[in-house]
Amino acid sequence: MLTPALSLWLHALAALLFALLPLAALRTGGDALPRRALAGALGLTALAALATAGIGADEIVTHATEALCTLGWLAFLLLLHRRAGEPRPPLALGTVYGVIALVTLAALALDGIAAAPGEIADKAASVALLLHMLVAVGALVMVQALYAALAHSAGAGLRWSVAALGGLWLAELAVRTLAYLGVPTDGLLLVAHGAALVCVAAAMGLGLQRRGDWRVRMSRTVAYQSLTLVAVGAYFVLLALATSALATLGGPHARLLQTAFVFGATAAILGLVSNSGLRGWVKVKLAKHLFRHRYDYRAEWMRFTETLGAPGAAPLDQRIVRALADLTASPAGLLLVAEDGGLVPGAGWHWDRAGLPHAADPVLFAHLETSGRIIEVDAVRLGLAEGGDADATPGWMRNAAHAWVVVPLLHRGSLVGAILLARPPLARRLDWEDFDLLKAAGRQVASYLAEARAQEALAEAQRFDEFNRRFAFLLHDIKNLVSQLALTARNAERHADNPAFRADMIATLRDSSDRLNALLARLGQHHRGRSEPARPTALLPLLEGLVARQPAQVRLEKAAPTTALAQPAALEQLLVHLIQNAIEASPADARVTLALALDGDAAQIDVIDRGCGMSPGFVRSRLFKPFTSSKPGGFGLGTFEAQQLAQAMGGRIEVESREGEGTRFRVVLRAAPTVEAAA
Repeated sequence: MLTPALSLWLHALAALLFALLPLAALRTGGDALPRRALAGALGLTALAALATAGIGADEIVTHATEALCTLGWLAFLLLLHRRAGEPRPPLALGTVYGVIALVTLAALALDGIAAAPGEIADKAASVALLLHMLVAVGALVMVQALYAALAHSAGAGLRWSVAALGGLWLAELAVRTLAYLGVPTDGLLLVAHGAALVCVAAAMGLGLQRRGDWRVRMSRTVAYQSLTLVAVGAYFVLLALATSALATLGGPHARLLQTAFVFGATAAILGLVSNSGLRGWVKVKLAKHLFRHRYDYRAEWMRFTETLGAPGAAPLDQRIVRALADLTASPAGLLLVAEDGGLVPGAGWHWDRAGLPHAADPVLFAHLETSGRIIEVDAVRLGLAEGGDADATPGWMRNAAHAWVVVPLLHRGSLVGAILLARPPLARRLDWEDFDLLKAAGRQVASYLAEARAQEALAEAQRFDEFNRRFAFLLHDIKNLVSQLALTARNAERHADNPAFRADMIATLRDSSDRLNALLARLGQHHRGRSEPARPTALLPLLEGLVARQPAQVRLEKAAPTTALAQPAALEQLLVHLIQNAIEASPADARVTLALALDGDAAQIDVIDRGCGMSPGFVRSRLFKPFTSSKPGGFGLGTFEAQQLAQAMGGRIEVESREGEGTRFRVVLRAAPTVEAAA
């Protein structure tokens, strides 16, 4: 007899406390606080506790008051979002709260069926308990989202009140769960429920004594998680209902039908969830219909800047492409670099480089720089493009089936490049929000790209200054040597007959010669003559002489007698640079290969190694620049000087390289006419 009495007094005390709280709620907060809704919810909670104390926990009237209490609190939580400054709550929140309210009413209907005598009363009561548990879980999720939203915009008192409201639903979930497991609700369980209500009322009373800011904003992440939890709960409820129906209607095969249904439903759900295209479609539809904007700009911009600011992950060009691709869920992208009034393919992110052009495209460059338009390649293919986009889109881009969007990178009115994005798994036409976001992101990455180019130019200028300072010291030493030699020459006119002077002069000349040789060694690759004219030169003896110097490291193959117009000394120096670089890039036991061939009116000399190779971006933009070297401590002047020497002879250098496989440098010279060669 003590347990029922204790339950009665605890629920009566909780009813009294909740009945007093509306007075405090009406005096708390500003005009934007839904005080009436709060007071109504508190009053309905007091009525539910009073019904439990006076009538009983299992009566239909008590279930009805508990349902009204639940609806009152859901209405209060929903009205809190008016403080976000919106004329109406977000549709996503309204959907979640509406689903919870419908489940509450369904549970009340099943409670009514369970109260009436009949064969399905027990099954209706069991399903009703499941629905009550689902309502409690959904309400807890929304309270947790509300508490997280208030974490940075409200005081401790308000957060305490919200946490206490979570305790109300937690107690409800515990009672329903234990009841579903078969624990009687008229014993100690009901006493614990009453004690929990008293604690919740006291905690909410303490929280309402302090004012706080009730402005709330629900993030997309919380909304998606809430919808996911509600969907999971609804799935389990439907599963329970279906299995109960099969148990009633299945007869002797009920167990087999239930097993088959559960297995089939689980397999279907797992198949749907693992479909990336379906997940993308659902996300797009939710963003389109449940939110005012397609993008969560705060989350997107934080991810965008984090990708750009991660230097250890990849080179800047690749990070730029990936950051822009992530905004639209694009799986790949290609950077088009502005060069000589056109656009040439640069770094790529998951982009197949087969079929990419090597020449610059001036038409696309001019169109993007003057119009600043974002080109939809799909619209160009369908003949729906506007503003000259179709005429500016090159053929290779139309033929690339995965090409989707071209985003110009404009910096202070100048085009520094463009990014070609691949089509995402869920293809769609871009709208104004996509265009605005891509334009803003394009300007941002353009500033990064322009700043990086400016930093490279500044670093190159600083290296030139450092090199000039080094030459200044060398010139100072040369000036001293010249002065010393000039003084020796003048004194020789007067003291040439003096044996002591002659000995001193010889020592001075020897010292000057040693110092000059040391200076020449320091000048190294910069000491050369350029005045020698190009003339017919036999290439095979020249290559054989180079191989003879380092037979253990260099070998000659596929060589035929060939004559080309060249400067022998300059060509030898050019090949020495390329051979030395190839040796340094190759493993210790690998030999560098020289090959000589004649292709029409062009003589070709190949320097081939099987070393570490170079990336396409390095070959295109850094290989032939001075002071840029892939070797530690290297000045990067060898390939630069080699290119200058080849161009001075009317030739060129071509490069083929693959990372991890090796490099082929090809020196192409004009073949000497037969008459000149014979002469």
